[in-house]
Amino acid sequence: MINMNLKRLRQQYQYTQEDLAEKLGVSRQVVAKWEKGESTPDLYFCIKLAELYDVTIDNLVNYDEEKSGVSVPPKGKHYFGATTVGERGQIVIPKKARELFHIEAGNTLLIVGDEERGLAIVPQNYMQGFFPQNVLLNKKEDYE
Repeated sequence: MINMNLKRLRQQYQYTQEDLAEKLGVSRQVVAKWEKGESTPDLYFCIKLAELYDVTIDNLVNYDEEKSGVSVPPKGKHYFGATTVGERGQIVIPKKARELFHIEAGNTLLIVGDEERGLAIVPQNYMQGFFPQNVLLNKKEDYE
């Protein structure tokens, strides 16, 4: 998996194998072997590559683009999968997302949107000071 991630990230950043080799202080052949899966970068180079591409080492090594449908996300960005909207507009937030963002039953979530970029779900406590206080006091019934 790491070999596919290395190739995809290099292409995404529009580096040639020579460019990447120069940045890391290795030969182009070493980079080619990593990308073909003939060898694997050691921990030192995994750290350097993760820093260069602004990804976590875990994602650099283990991320499966084919399974997720999206390329390796930058550090701090996550792809939790897809959910289906129910008849009344309900959605289920994936468990991993609830755990990471400490979302529990009874929490208030804000649905915000940008007509060009789409929707986002944000825990209300993340938005303190962002909106005037009266905007956050609206009840769920106001939106049904």
